[in-house]
Amino acid sequence: MSVVLIATTPIPTPPPPPSILTVEDTTKPQTTTTTTIVTTKQDATSNQRQSKANERNSHQLRPKEKPVSRRQSGVIPCGKRTDFGYDKDFGMRYTIGKLLGHGQFGYTYVATDKENGDRVAVKRIEKNKMVLPIAVEDVKREVKILQALAGHENVVQFYNAFEDDSYVYIVMELCEGGELLDRILAKKDSRYSEKDAAVIVRQMLKVAAECHLHGLVHRDMKPENFLFKSTRVDSPLKATDFGLSDFIKPGKKFQDIVGSAYYVAPEVLKRKSGPESDVWSIGVITYILLCGRRPFWDKTEDGIFKEVLRNKPDFRRKPWPNITNSAKDFVKKLLVKDPRARLTAAQALSHPWVREGGNASEIPIDISVLNNMRQFVRYSRLKQFALRALASTIDDEELSDLKDQFAAIDVDKNGAISLEEMRQALAKDLPWKLKESRVLEILQAIDSNTDGLVDFSEFVAAALHVHQLEEHDSEKWQQRSQAAFDKFDIDKDGFITPEELRLHTGLRGSIDPLLEEADIDKDGKISLSEFRRLLRTASISSRNVTSPSVNQNSRKM
Repeated sequence: MSVVLIATTPIPTPPPPPSILTVEDTTKPQTTTTTTIVTTKQDATSNQRQSKANERNSHQLRPKEKPVSRRQSGVIPCGKRTDFGYDKDFGMRYTIGKLLGHGQFGYTYVATDKENGDRVAVKRIEKNKMVLPIAVEDVKREVKILQALAGHENVVQFYNAFEDDSYVYIVMELCEGGELLDRILAKKDSRYSEKDAAVIVRQMLKVAAECHLHGLVHRDMKPENFLFKSTRVDSPLKATDFGLSDFIKPGKKFQDIVGSAYYVAPEVLKRKSGPESDVWSIGVITYILLCGRRPFWDKTEDGIFKEVLRNKPDFRRKPWPNITNSAKDFVKKLLVKDPRARLTAAQALSHPWVREGGNASEIPIDISVLNNMRQFVRYSRLKQFALRALASTIDDEELSDLKDQFAAIDVDKNGAISLEEMRQALAKDLPWKLKESRVLEILQAIDSNTDGLVDFSEFVAAALHVHQLEEHDSEKWQQRSQAAFDKFDIDKDGFITPEELRLHTGLRGSIDPLLEEADIDKDGKISLSEFRRLLRTASISSRNVTSPSVNQNSRKM
């Protein structure tokens, strides 16, 4: 359910903060106000998309601007001319009741099922307001998203979509417990206890992880977009607003700037964002839950964005000295400015602070782990060996998230991933449609001992997040990369020679192609700095050196 909500008391900060808003162009700050009006994001995104369709370089539509009317244009609105393909019998099945809220394009009501008396929420969108084709696409996309996420315990349930000559009706679960924002404001000092905050954050992370498996980015995670099912203290939290959400193709990035100022990730402002931006927003929410303040604040949009891009959150002011190190570690790892080094939603669910009270079965497969495994087969043989050496240097206690991921993929719990289990796991990453032969190729690349199975150590080498290792603890990164390098540098002279490379890998044939990939200064050997550079970068060259136990054709290298 997505409704208009008016919060007259902002989260306590220094002077009154600027309004939460949807941003398309960051060059002109909007007026500061103490009343925050949150409309349906369908309205906000339709305004943005229609604005871009009319004039790509113009600023976004202001909240009070109206789409071009039928009378003004002399053209029948696109929505009026569109058959959405939805059921046509809404009036026969439901009775509309009280108004819950409204936006520019529609209204949200309580409705009653005439057959069983169940109460639902109905979002009624006027077809006359859908002037351009993009507005029709927005409605269709929102329905598609709700269908894709149907059944998830922390997403408002989608029941059906209807239409008649004048309206589209989206029928959803009715949530009557109020916004998360309202509960934050009702708390003493607008703060949650760590235990209660972890319960809230875990539910939001589950939503994000589920979205990402579907190739979907929410793009507007904030307290106003989460409602409680009921007024009970232990009521489940429900994500209710997917108006700015969008599907993204693997490997692609969004280049537009959307979201809400306080929660927007740095990469969004740089116009190259993906699923990682949702995790940043949850990190901001977690910071607010624990201390009652926003981590990035200024009087203007421009100022907020500069804070997000340049500064780090303050963990020195009260109450942070009294908050556990585990909670601070969790928030810091979500608010890493480099999206490559930020925890993923599934990784965050494995963090000790948020996992307390949860269990491994609740942790979904991590889309980034699946992506890393797909990438591993494309790496050069040298980088694969280097990653295996690096993986062997990491302590067990630091691999908790990968242990959870391995357990999620190892369905029969025999301690190894089979071809069928690999196929089932990769199939859960819905945007990818991998052929069976491709799955086999991935398994064979990861399976270093060629026994037809992937054990945990092999899995770690393929699933590692190297940028996270370097960002989260630079001193440990130096030690680990040195230790991995030393496994190759047999005579400890500070360089990896061709003969040492041959001895470590056991490869036959010419070693020169492998050496050339990492030997940047062309001195015929690999230094520590060149080795570290290899670990950070991906290469798809140097595939012509054969393994001693597997022929070249079987691995398709």
